[in-house]
Amino acid sequence: MRALAILALSALALTGCATANDMADDLARGRAKAVVNGYVGDRYPGLNSAPITDCIIDAADAREILQIAGATVTGLDAATAEQISRIARRPEALQCIAQNGLSLLG
Repeated sequence: MRALAILALSALALTGCATANDMADDLARGRAKAVVNGYVGDRYPGLNSAPITDCIIDAADAREILQIAGATVTGLDAATAEQISRIARRPEALQCIAQNGLSLLG
């Protein structure tokens, strides 16, 4: 009985950690999206940058998202702009952008 209670408490604690991690991931992704959306909007005025931004963010790994999100504090520098550009040229990002092409003209 005691072991069952400990197991239940452990599961509850892990659920709390997962929720906190999910919140941190969502926060980082949201900030990275703001940076990428600004970059895309500046580079391609007149296009609906949201679908392109989503494709770039989805093609980025967690480390890249954190690095890009940091630009909300430090500002967009040349290295971060190049990083966004490299991610945008990945096959999965290009395929996503092509599939969402109809929604690009804002």
